[in-house]
Amino acid sequence: MGTLTYDSTLAADFDDRTLAHLQMVIGAKLRRNEAFYFSWKDDAAIGNGRSVIWIHPTIPLAFKFFGSRAPAINREWIDDLMLYANSPNGLVITPEPAKVETTP
Repeated sequence: MGTLTYDSTLAADFDDRTLAHLQMVIGAKLRRNEAFYFSWKDDAAIGNGRSVIWIHPTIPLAFKFFGSRAPAINREWIDDLMLYANSPNGLVITPEPAKVETTP
């Protein structure tokens, strides 16, 4: 489990694979100086609710990964997450789409 730390006050745990994809999407938005909402479903251990934060270029974020190796990136998942991040509701974690194998 990796951790996203928001403004040194909130720490949210995500598996490393999800966190790596979130880092790419959030980084792309912040490089363009774009602010947006980010929401996720909380674990049952902390109430099974939903959390929402406002991601802004001036608010510090830290990504801490449990594993030492970077996971492989699924471009389709990045595209899906970016569509949500560009919507009025903001970034929402969606299930990773299955990679479609194509034969030459």
